[in-house]
Amino acid sequence: MQRFLLGRLIQACGVLFVVSVITFVLIHAAPGGPALLLQPDLTREQIQELRADLGLDDPIPIQYARWLANVAQGKLGRSLSQGAPVTTLIAERLPATLLLSGAALLLTLVVGIPLGILSAVKRGGIADYLATGFAFLGMSIPVFWLGILLILVFSVQLGLLPSAGMYSLDQPFSVGDRLRYLVMPTVVLAFANLAQIIRYTSSSLLGVLAEDYVRTARAKGLGERVVLFGHAFRAALVPVVTVVGLLLPRLVGGAAITEAIFAWPGMGRLAVDSAVQRDYPLIMGITLMISAVVILSNLVVDVIYGRLDPRIRVGGPAT
Repeated sequence: MQRFLLGRLIQACGVLFVVSVITFVLIHAAPGGPALLLQPDLTREQIQELRADLGLDDPIPIQYARWLANVAQGKLGRSLSQGAPVTTLIAERLPATLLLSGAALLLTLVVGIPLGILSAVKRGGIADYLATGFAFLGMSIPVFWLGILLILVFSVQLGLLPSAGMYSLDQPFSVGDRLRYLVMPTVVLAFANLAQIIRYTSSSLLGVLAEDYVRTARAKGLGERVVLFGHAFRAALVPVVTVVGLLLPRLVGGAAITEAIFAWPGMGRLAVDSAVQRDYPLIMGITLMISAVVILSNLVVDVIYGRLDPRIRVGGPAT
């Protein structure tokens, strides 16, 4: 296990390096510049002086080497648009995104896995058609359309839920208040992912139920519930865990549309704003963080594999 973790750590460093190089080159190669250079009250001489102060006139390899040296010291630089340290801005926005992503992931698993099991067990029945139809619906409806629809129904028409923000500014902190603001963004962010979990759970469980050892368990006279949850379900979770591992970085880094619709103060909105303003240090910091989340989630998935299926061994040959 230790050799495996060490090897994955080395691979992670290599992946982060490649991602940072590609991102750095692309954002600097794009036409234009940071928004602070486009201020109408700046003269050409002031713009040139500002570019020199920011080091934007240096060759890209030199700029990247300088940025990489700062990263090695735990510094991600200062935001060009907000003037604050990048680490501070990310630390301020990350909890909101983790809250929204965690709630969306929980809803996805709590609803998606049972529906997938129901679809597999009741194959060809009404429950299977309903679960399959719900999955196709989740993959077909655009996120922005669903968000706007929920706002029109539950905020504008019924007045049950707030349409934007994370909490009430004129009220003290309460769990109920946070939950009211969390409901609609969570549903929107989880809706498309629900479709994948339902389909993967259903297809994986159907494949496991056709295995010889499952038929043997049934031939021994074991009840269907024992066969399903005692023998088949655990093995069927392996591909589902793979999908969950792929969903984690999407939930953290891909919530920009949802956060924009509901004015949720998270990483998604910060990433969009930094891209629009061509805030180089902030873009690099967000990219590095999301890449680290992707790598960490893949590592966690590999470790869980060995727990779910004894035939899978992490960090060594099977015995």
